[in-house]
Amino acid sequence: MAIRTLGRPKFLIQLNSIHNFNQEFLNRVFKQFSTDPKKALTSIPRKSHERNLISLSGLFRRYGFQPSQISNFLKSNQCLLNLKPSHVQKSLKILLSLKPSQEFLSSVVYSCPSILDFDFLEKWETKFSDMGISNFTSSAIRNIFEVSRRFELGPDDALRCVMCLKGLGFSESTVVNVLEAFPLVIMMDEDRIRDKMVFLMDIGFEKDDVDRIIRLFPFSMAFEVGKKMKPLFDEFEDLGFSLDVVRWEVLRDPRVLGMEVGELTQCLKMLRSLKCRTVIKENIFRIGAFRAGYEVKMRVDCLRKYGLTYRDAFTVLWKEPRALLYEIVHIEKKIDFLLQTMKFDVFCLVQVPEYLGVNFEKKVVPRYNVIEYLCSSGRLGDEVGLRGLIKPSRLRFYNLYVKPYPECKKLYGRYAAAEVKSRHPAGMWKLFQPQKHSESREDVENISSVDGSMWEALCLYHEDTSCHCRAIKYYLAKLPENSYS
Repeated sequence: MAIRTLGRPKFLIQLNSIHNFNQEFLNRVFKQFSTDPKKALTSIPRKSHERNLISLSGLFRRYGFQPSQISNFLKSNQCLLNLKPSHVQKSLKILLSLKPSQEFLSSVVYSCPSILDFDFLEKWETKFSDMGISNFTSSAIRNIFEVSRRFELGPDDALRCVMCLKGLGFSESTVVNVLEAFPLVIMMDEDRIRDKMVFLMDIGFEKDDVDRIIRLFPFSMAFEVGKKMKPLFDEFEDLGFSLDVVRWEVLRDPRVLGMEVGELTQCLKMLRSLKCRTVIKENIFRIGAFRAGYEVKMRVDCLRKYGLTYRDAFTVLWKEPRALLYEIVHIEKKIDFLLQTMKFDVFCLVQVPEYLGVNFEKKVVPRYNVIEYLCSSGRLGDEVGLRGLIKPSRLRFYNLYVKPYPECKKLYGRYAAAEVKSRHPAGMWKLFQPQKHSESREDVENISSVDGSMWEALCLYHEDTSCHCRAIKYYLAKLPENSYS
């Protein structure tokens, strides 16, 4: 009896302690739920997310990611916290096996974080080697992953596309360029790809020419034959260009295929309506009408890139055709200087298109340096706009802003010295004075023999317009009144 009374309380104490612990835990949870239900439900997952955050941060640091970028990257991609750190590590190893480069790894992960899903990436581990391309670039691999992840494509789709391109005779570098510029080619079927090649070969391009065209302008794979390419070549024919000229221009610059239907017609129409000096127009058409129209298109695209509308871009080039004679690199340099250094708006080009037609180094920079110095020193009362900077002639600008301020001559450069320096040595003008002769009686008699009425009529007709008329009137006044009556 004594033994039973000693053992029973110990067992009951254990049960009571477990029951009390559970009751306290439940009371604490219910109390927290009553005060903040959302916090109570997310307290346990939040702790696991915090642990994953710490683990992933350390993992990315070990693989060479910048510590300053890791925290922002994980905060903006909360879905990565649901992945197991061990799976993320395996995914990083697969990516490094494809291209062992820290730059490649960072660019792929930052641009498409969802590819760290091990279930997705495990399928691609051996597929790139099956494609048989040894010079895959980082951007090509990244584009394949992004398109496949976004449209839920598998490795077999990418493999089928690459094998199709290689089967049609495209080189490895061409295939890589296509995947870099137009990765959506993965979603195209073989017939659509073959139609483009057959169309170009029917026009007269050789197989090697087609490969070169696609390699230099890979985005042409996005164009449909019936909707884009055939109407474009029909337009070239309607404008009077032979196939030989068109083939030569396409081989010269395959980006010609990127023109919209009707765009070349509009460009040539603008060129033919130019009202400029004949020399400028001849220099524009010196390279041929087709190329001249295409150069207009390229400069219109350049101006539109900076924010001008299609109509404003055409207006600027029509008002200032000298801009067509400058390379696009020089035009971009002028516009960048206008926006970043001079702090003008790009729409100022519509009001002052002459800015694109003047020499940058000889006219724009020296004048800006002078105006900037005068403004900073408080010499100018009114602000000088772009029109006041470009429109005045060299002599007028010199007299207004350089000559009154000697310190500006150095800023204006050698053009200031050209205005000050005399063209002739001092005293040279004395050698060009007319020689003086004394008037003889014979000269007077010769003049008096001329019909006086004729001299009077000439003098009235040319009154005050010629120094010769004034001289004649002087000699006539010396004659007696009855000498020519």
